[in-house]
Amino acid sequence: MRCAPLHRAAWLTLGIVTACSVQAQPIPPAGGARAPATPVAAKPVASAEDPGAIRVLLSPELETTLVAQMVGRISSLQAQLGQRIAKGRPVVGFDCSEAAARLQMAQAESASANETLNAKERLRKLDAAGDMEVTLAATNADKGRAAIAMARAQLAQCTVVAPFTGRIVKVHVKPHQGVNIGVPLVEMISDGPLKLRLNVPSRWLGQLRVGTPFEVSINETGLSYPAKVTLINARVDAVAQTIELEARMDRNEPDLLAGMSGIARFRLTP
Repeated sequence: MRCAPLHRAAWLTLGIVTACSVQAQPIPPAGGARAPATPVAAKPVASAEDPGAIRVLLSPELETTLVAQMVGRISSLQAQLGQRIAKGRPVVGFDCSEAAARLQMAQAESASANETLNAKERLRKLDAAGDMEVTLAATNADKGRAAIAMARAQLAQCTVVAPFTGRIVKVHVKPHQGVNIGVPLVEMISDGPLKLRLNVPSRWLGQLRVGTPFEVSINETGLSYPAKVTLINARVDAVAQTIELEARMDRNEPDLLAGMSGIARFRLTP
């Protein structure tokens, strides 16, 4: 396509050079096939979330971390992942030879102090000992009994027992390992019904009560379970405008484990 020539006066008046731009037309390929279409960006599809769907987490009734209460070497470790431990059963044992020796020493000193006290009391009846001597002997006897109690308490720390019936979820130490005071040994959770923890909008407080039923769908099992609210927190999160709840399922579900998550749906008036 040719450009129409401009008059010379127009070139002088405008002082610019104009050019014609013609959009090039694509040449169709041979054989009559069409050229590929230019890709068009897809528009994002708005997802309409259910306002009544609340994220929920399964938590154990009790959970704790057993720590070392003494400096020593682990002599026995009776804990494996997922193992069920009965309440009062030994979980971790330490080498207690030194603590046992201290207990024997305290018992010997206490026995000597008691003999001295008995002798002083007999002498006092014969007016061969004064009241001060008897009092000091009684004090030494009390110190001996206190030393025995302390040695027994230290000896009891050599064995870490399960505070409740539950299962082992993490083991931090190995057999024959030396540890210091406060070092984590074993983590365990209670073996029983699980509780649900969730945060709901605070505007629901007017309709929520202890015992309010709802449905919870667990992701890991793909099943839904009935549950009821058991506890309502006494404080609202002012930033998120939510309040924390605890709930329980209507029955014990053995296929559920702590840490599973899901969606809770309430039938409340918007």
